[in-house]
Amino acid sequence: MIHNRRLWMVIGALSVTAFAVLWGQGNHLQESYAGEVVRFHVLANSDSEADQELKLQVRNQVGTYVGDLLQGVESKDETLEVISAHLPQIEEVAKEEIVKQGKDYDVSAKIEQVDFPVKAYGPYHMPAGVYTSLQVRIGRAKGKNWWCVMYPNMCFAGNTYEVVEGKEKKQMYQVFTVYEYKKLIESPDKEIHFKYFTKLEDKLY
Repeated sequence: MIHNRRLWMVIGALSVTAFAVLWGQGNHLQESYAGEVVRFHVLANSDSEADQELKLQVRNQVGTYVGDLLQGVESKDETLEVISAHLPQIEEVAKEEIVKQGKDYDVSAKIEQVDFPVKAYGPYHMPAGVYTSLQVRIGRAKGKNWWCVMYPNMCFAGNTYEVVEGKEKKQMYQVFTVYEYKKLIESPDKEIHFKYFTKLEDKLY
C-alpha cells in the first residue's frame, strides 16, 4: 500500500513537471509568433444576417486596400508603420462600404493588442494568445468577429481568404524559423499520451 502511494506520488510529480515544461514551451512559442506577426480583426455591429454580411464586405474592401499597401513589406515593424500611417484612409474605405450597403454605422480602425483563440488556416494553426492587430470595429462591434494573419500573409490570395499559396508560403519561410514553421503545421488537437505512466498504472492493479 505504501509502495503504491509512493508510486502515485512519483507519477503525479512527473506529470506536473512534464505539463509545466510543455506549457512553458507552448507559451514561449506563442510569444515568438506574436513578436513576428500582425493580425487583421473585423468586428461586426451585431449578429444579424445583414450585419454579418456587412462585416465580410468591409473585410473584403479593407483587405484589398491594405493588401496593396503591404506589397513588398518585409517585416512586422514595417507593416505596422504602413498601417499606422494609413488608418484614416482605412476607416474611409470601410465607411464607404458601409454607406454603399445602406448603413450609417460609425467605424474605427486602430492598432490594438487583441487576445485571440487558436485559429486554423488550412493546414496551419496559430496558437491562442495576445497579438498585435489591425482592428476594424463596425458600429457597436457586438457581433461575431473575423480575423486572420495579415503579416506574414495568411489572409489573402486573390479573392480567396485563409488560403496560403506559393508566394505567401515563401514569405512565411522568410519570417518564421524552421521550428516555428514546423509547429504551425502541427495540429493543436493532438493528445499527449504518457505511455510510461500508463504502464505504471497498469502495474498497480
